[in-house]
Amino acid sequence: MDHKTLAVAVIVAGAAIAGAYTVGKQQGQSSAPAPKPAAPAPAPAAASAPAPTAAPQASGDAAAAAHQGINSEGKVGFNPSERFTHFRVGNKNVKSIYADGGTMWVGTSGGVVRYELSTDRFKLFDVKTGLLSNGMFYVGRIQGKLTVGTYGGGMSMLDEEKGTWENFNIPQGLGDAFVYDVIETRDGDIWIATWSGVNRVKGGKLHDRSQWELHTVASTGGGLPNDWVYGLAEGKNGEIWLATEGGMARFADGQWENWNHSRGIGAPYEKVRDDIAFKDDPGKASQHHAQQKREMGLQDVDQAYNPNYIVALEVDQDGSVWAGTWGGGLAHYIDGNWVNVTTKEGLPGNHVFMLHRDDKNRLWIGTNNGLALKQDNGYKILRTGDGLFSNAVFSMATTEDGSLWVGSYGGVAHIRGDTIN
Repeated sequence: MDHKTLAVAVIVAGAAIAGAYTVGKQQGQSSAPAPKPAAPAPAPAAASAPAPTAAPQASGDAAAAAHQGINSEGKVGFNPSERFTHFRVGNKNVKSIYADGGTMWVGTSGGVVRYELSTDRFKLFDVKTGLLSNGMFYVGRIQGKLTVGTYGGGMSMLDEEKGTWENFNIPQGLGDAFVYDVIETRDGDIWIATWSGVNRVKGGKLHDRSQWELHTVASTGGGLPNDWVYGLAEGKNGEIWLATEGGMARFADGQWENWNHSRGIGAPYEKVRDDIAFKDDPGKASQHHAQQKREMGLQDVDQAYNPNYIVALEVDQDGSVWAGTWGGGLAHYIDGNWVNVTTKEGLPGNHVFMLHRDDKNRLWIGTNNGLALKQDNGYKILRTGDGLFSNAVFSMATTEDGSLWVGSYGGVAHIRGDTIN
């Protein structure tokens, strides 16, 4: 069974659960102890972590009752004066969160949710509203339009006045129907990360098939190290950085360069092996992953460790690059070299699923064991006792008031800014 098959199996299984989409909340001054998560699959798409143990209801909770069936629209009952609030989304993984003024968009494995802060109302968009897939990888704005990248349904853009979606898939030029990330560059190009290479749409001309390019391992002569592209970012000088399952790549001035573990990305196994929380080895379930491990000389490693899997990416204004690896910690590319940070240096976990830089230019790091805020003298760590829904953090957004919106399996935590700043 290959990786995409595994991912689709997880999605289908999740959609079949009774009460597949419920939205509720928990507010309070404390939270339940952190559940011990299982390892998500190395491609964050599959996200096979089980639902966390439910936290006890806080006293005075006026949560909307969870109920059977699909709850596609309603009011949550959010009290902004509480220190934190948990928004439950049922047996769903929260893979992306986008702060859009007074609106929060939450991409889950069961659709994308629009939540209006001023009215406390939510609406679920899924295949019943015109999307081609319920599974969300990416949520953001491209050419001013709310855009999602999906598991198997391509890329879709919302006409918010009409409430309709325009879908872009393989017939329109996509390399693959699995779209993990999308960016719009300063010169107007659109780059789309897929599981079969990366698309570049010159000038953002989405409706002109002649302007669509597809870059793959084969077409770039190995400049793109792997066709499964998970993250995109534009660099200081307009270069494009790409996070893949085979390492990092950079496209600049028409030239490709790439880096993998042999060139410095990810801490060595000997450094992290005692701190790896997961025993699940993708190489046992997939010939593709087994071959990758053999190529790296890791065939005897039976833990969830492969530093070539880059599952999170952030590029700073100074041009330096941060890469989150699968078990090898956080890699920082600066002055032409990669510097790796692990639990030995203070990170809460060595699986880095998410990177986010907020409006105060602070770097947030989502790991398998908590959320870390990088500080001059180390890291401030947040876990469920500080308000997180789960210690496994897959997505995040920050708002103008300093609040954190943090996504995990099963829900989102909203943590007021004045409680952590």
